[in-house]
Amino acid sequence: MKLTNYRFDIEGLNIPDAPLEKRDDARLMVLNRAEQTIEHTKFSEIHKYFNEGDVLVYNNTKVFPARLHGKKEKTEADIEVFLLRELQPENMLWDVLVEPARKIRIGNKLYFGEEDELMAEVVDNTTSRGRTIRFLFEGTSDELYARLDALGKMPLPPYIEREPVDEDKERYQTVYATERGAVAAPSAGMHFTEELIKKIEAKGVVTVPVTLHIGWGTFRNVEVEDITKHRMDSENYFISKDTSDKINVALRSKKKKVVAIGTSSVRVIETSVMASGMSKMGTGWTDKFIYAPYDFKITEALVTNFHRPESTLLMLSAAFAEYDFLMKAYEEAKKENYRLFSFGDAMLII
Repeated sequence: MKLTNYRFDIEGLNIPDAPLEKRDDARLMVLNRAEQTIEHTKFSEIHKYFNEGDVLVYNNTKVFPARLHGKKEKTEADIEVFLLRELQPENMLWDVLVEPARKIRIGNKLYFGEEDELMAEVVDNTTSRGRTIRFLFEGTSDELYARLDALGKMPLPPYIEREPVDEDKERYQTVYATERGAVAAPSAGMHFTEELIKKIEAKGVVTVPVTLHIGWGTFRNVEVEDITKHRMDSENYFISKDTSDKINVALRSKKKKVVAIGTSSVRVIETSVMASGMSKMGTGWTDKFIYAPYDFKITEALVTNFHRPESTLLMLSAAFAEYDFLMKAYEEAKKENYRLFSFGDAMLII
């Protein structure tokens, strides 16, 4: 498959810049791969498609307010620092993007908040826009995050043009987000409510967490026509023994399915595959890029949103649903005026 296979016009499509007031009021399109059927329902009805013993794997990463606006020393020029990842918590070192990059050099000091509540020093250049900075902060990593929570803004997707608001700190987040470290939300999971999760678990469905701290690379354009030459950014992941064990129980039963909530969960569990085809606990960095044809070893059903054209998320979804069937579903979504992308509706592929 070539990049152009994943191109479509978004002009006139329903692309919201804010979520619905009630999470599970989102629409749900159900794609049955075996029967090649498409069904329309509400996300609040998703529990009807799961059975006792099924295992739902969700990504419990938590988005933090990664956008900081501040001033450069001496010139007082306005700057923006986008925090990508914490490199060395003990030394307050961070990998960041900066704007305007041409004016921010090694040795520059940066100031954030009123009365310079937080300061940082640029210690290295990494890319044309990338820098490594050290926060000049006397305290623990947790205390620094508390300061960032107060000063920072949520990193909404780049195609959303409005400024972040305080409500985004709760709504651009899943209800089960506990592990801080992402700069983009696992958006398929944003449709779940605590009540819906209880309803699912009451059926005997097992819910288990994995962690993948989604980086800004999730929004990076694929720029090569031959998609096999695209390289994903590495992202930190963790899968516990308990999660792997429960996944393996379902795999061995042959009658229960493993359902991934979101493409990030797919990437974790497919990274965890052993030679036996079973899941193995572990932690590390994954740059796994899934595109057709791909032999899914663990994932048996997928909850996902409608994704941007030419995105790696769309490519993964097409690999799972099969390309022609997924494109048919996207045409149906356009016709039925589904809400698309991060704050949009969802699909369940079974």
